[in-house]
Amino acid sequence: MIKSKIQILAGLSMGLLVMGCNSSLVLTAPPISYADTSPKVAELSDEQSRHWGHLDLQKDTVPGMSVVRAYSELLKKKKGEEVIVAVIDSGIDLDHEDIKDVLWTNTGEKPGDGIDNDGNGYIDDIHGYNFLGESYNEQMEMARILRLKIGDEAYQEAAKKKLNEKLPEAQATLPQLKQIEAMVTMADKNIKTALGKENYTLADLQQYQPKNTQEERTVGILMQVITMGQEIPDAIKDLQDGIKYYEAQVNYNLNVDFNGRTPVGDDPYDYSDQDYGNGNPDSRYADESHGSHVAGIIAATRNNKKGVDGVASNVKIMSVRAVPNGDEYDKDIALAIRYAADNGAKVINASFGKGFSPNSEWVYEALNYAASKDVLFVHAAGNDGMDLDSPENQNFPNDSPEGLSADFSDHYLTVGALTPQFGEGMIAVFSNYGKENVDIFAPGDQIYSTMPGDSYEFQGGTSMAAPAVAGLAAMIRSYFPNLTAAQVKQVIMDSGISPSVKVQVGGPEGAERTFAEISKSGKIANLYNALILASEVANGNTSL
Repeated sequence: MIKSKIQILAGLSMGLLVMGCNSSLVLTAPPISYADTSPKVAELSDEQSRHWGHLDLQKDTVPGMSVVRAYSELLKKKKGEEVIVAVIDSGIDLDHEDIKDVLWTNTGEKPGDGIDNDGNGYIDDIHGYNFLGESYNEQMEMARILRLKIGDEAYQEAAKKKLNEKLPEAQATLPQLKQIEAMVTMADKNIKTALGKENYTLADLQQYQPKNTQEERTVGILMQVITMGQEIPDAIKDLQDGIKYYEAQVNYNLNVDFNGRTPVGDDPYDYSDQDYGNGNPDSRYADESHGSHVAGIIAATRNNKKGVDGVASNVKIMSVRAVPNGDEYDKDIALAIRYAADNGAKVINASFGKGFSPNSEWVYEALNYAASKDVLFVHAAGNDGMDLDSPENQNFPNDSPEGLSADFSDHYLTVGALTPQFGEGMIAVFSNYGKENVDIFAPGDQIYSTMPGDSYEFQGGTSMAAPAVAGLAAMIRSYFPNLTAAQVKQVIMDSGISPSVKVQVGGPEGAERTFAEISKSGKIANLYNALILASEVANGNTSL
């Protein structure tokens, strides 16, 4: 790993906070900047690991977004305006202890009366809308293309080629994971009995004298797992999560014969068929947790001594349930974007994406519509560890559609994922990248956030990086409401930190690149700097 030391380039004194004569908040402070020296990277404590994305590279040697520092040094005793952030995702646990107080409420609607009281075209949409009805498990678009024979022969052949790459891998991996999980679980159970205690360490295993060949094997399995850097309970959980993932791949996502849309009752490939769904965007299934995790990253209630703090205060979360356990439908996403824009959202978080999009024009038309209403669309770059600038690596939606005008591109922000480790391993192994097609990077690996049932969990993905930036965008819009969505995007990109270290992309065997080679901005997002630059722009002292 490349080791560097942090060096501060700017900063003579702490900034002063005053209110300007034009009533826009003025933040006078030197921005955070770093040279290419060797940072000290301390091991994170348990407490730090739960909010590393909020930490500061200068003070904590962690590539977080300086959220804690921004609140303590720039925003103390300052109030912003309320901003609505739409989370287009799976359902959200609307009763979660750390989310329920930050939910958007449609005051024009009366709950449960079955009437569209506010005339917005949606019945009983109190906290948002549900475009999935009671469905959840779904196919990947490539499987739907083959099942329904969508598109021309070349399009279907491309879908078949991709399916034939993924399905055999899933079918082969699933039984392997089941076997390994069974071995580790049994070994864990047996050694607990042999040692006479529930919790044990590597030292306990090293000191234990096996009584027979079976016990030697048991100890060997467990020692191998621990020496790979994982605690046994975490390893078992990861294996079980992997089993669930590949079971869904085999049974639903890549199963050409499966049809998950039946409970909804519409034709998802007929855009005129829009009388479907319902006003309850709550999560439905035990494993339906993605939307809750995303919502917590953006705006989990701050300073309530529960769980986690979201990036943003002054935010109301609009829940728009449109992303199933599989690929989202273009019609659902298009209508979800329009719903969010029509009902007051100023930021949309989109932690989804797919490789095939038969009706992408519906989505792009909706994005143009949202842009016309000054909405910023924040999109996850995707988790395939690939270069999005390569023509064969399609990821929909994106901000450069072929054959369509891209008026929305300055309202569209694509985010890659960081790990907590400053240095060559700073880019998450799964994160997509691209000098032209990824705008900026943000914390997205090992992120602790809200889960259904008042619980909390670590998860990783560009799905976690996008909401971090959506929260950042909401903060700018809250404290500097006179800035347009296009200005907010540019502020985020211009104000980020530019580490000079080279990083690996595409996984451990991938090439080393500079940040300038893997994203348009060449930077990592930083709330502290973004607020300072937003203040300069809002008060006419700087132009973008």
